[in-house]
Amino acid sequence: MAMLNGLTETQTSRKTERTFPPVAMPSLEYTPEVAAETADVYEKVKHIIPAIEWPAYAPYISAINKLKKERNAVILAHNYMTPEIFHGVADIMGDSLQLAKEAAKSEADVIVQCGVHFMAETSKLLNPDKTILIPDMDAGCSLAESITAEDVRGLRAKYPGVPIVTYVNTSAAVKAECDICCTSSNAVAVVESMGSDRVLLIPDQYLAKNVAAQTDVEILTWAGACEVHERFTGTEMREYRESDPGVKIIAHPECPPDVVAEADFTGSTAGMIDWVKTNLPEKVLLVTECSMADNIASETPSVNYVRPCNLCPHMKRITLPKILDSLIHMRDAVTVDPAIAQKARRSVERMINLQS
Repeated sequence: MAMLNGLTETQTSRKTERTFPPVAMPSLEYTPEVAAETADVYEKVKHIIPAIEWPAYAPYISAINKLKKERNAVILAHNYMTPEIFHGVADIMGDSLQLAKEAAKSEADVIVQCGVHFMAETSKLLNPDKTILIPDMDAGCSLAESITAEDVRGLRAKYPGVPIVTYVNTSAAVKAECDICCTSSNAVAVVESMGSDRVLLIPDQYLAKNVAAQTDVEILTWAGACEVHERFTGTEMREYRESDPGVKIIAHPECPPDVVAEADFTGSTAGMIDWVKTNLPEKVLLVTECSMADNIASETPSVNYVRPCNLCPHMKRITLPKILDSLIHMRDAVTVDPAIAQKARRSVERMINLQS
């Protein structure tokens, strides 16, 4: 398996494309009315958020839910969002593939992407005429920043004729240089759909290695990695199992292969959630960003979650106050250069059409 090196690329924009009427700053007092409005939400998260903290969250949840109706906005939340966002204000929740598909189907005027920058760019690619907001423009991704469009052009020159599959965790500029996108849930199918004996799968080296173990296609890789998942080790997994032989280990394919080798199941965040809901193990270790266990615990009360708490600092930049501020001022809209967007959209739509 070939190993290449990565650099860094950051693309941001602070241009708002449309003019929206101003709105007044809502009251953020915790009143009996707010308590009643948010009672059903708190019922879902009471095992995670102490009662003493709820008055700080509830006014924001109430205000955001009212304002998004006024703006005809929909909030997309990745599975790594904190519970007060995931259960409190999100309209659509899921992994990167689910959010990409839902973004393409949305009829809202405004999409608020509660995730990281590449996810917001993907929503913009699929909804070029809609306003896509990200509550914190600096919510980046170590994996997306590990490769640039120039790097991909270098790969084209080095490996002429070899198809290039890019993980959706990349910038629009990188997507524009590749043949097709993939996610962790469909990477094997996408690689095999290329009809080639040799494929470049970039930029996540661990996803590529784990895909290589499931296909006869020769996989060439890039030295990118998720800073959350690469910290897990196979030794750590064995220690968990030795201390509690009954625990089920569920891993994300961005983890190193020695972690995946120790897992009872490996899959995307959506796949991991489905596995837990279907199998309802007595105790499970979710080897991924730790907020996900918080978010699904309310739906699986019989499951005891072991939480190896590796947090994504980029995902955690998204907060309720920032979501509210984004909707009030309609700022930090994500834009993509039209020339780049046209080619990048092709790569994303080719992936989505493959799944249809």
